[in-house]
Amino acid sequence: MQQERPYYEHANRRVHIRHWVLGQMLAGAGKAALFVIAIGVVLGAIYLVSLALPEQSKQAPSPQQTGALQMPVAPAVAA
Repeated sequence: MQQERPYYEHANRRVHIRHWVLGQMLAGAGKAALFVIAIGVVLGAIYLVSLALPEQSKQAPSPQQTGALQMPVAPAVAA
């Protein structure tokens, strides 16, 4: 009795190529899913750290004064 070979090992190259392409697409989708999950884990960790911070740190002004520069004295206008 001859053992049956898997369908992708038959002489038909078209079936073999389709199986290979499907495997490549599924491998890429799996890697993309792992990447998205890793980003979610990092964002979740940042959120959990933010919950541990005191409330005053969330209401304090930004330490970077790049967008809110204030001049202490009005400039003199030349007449």
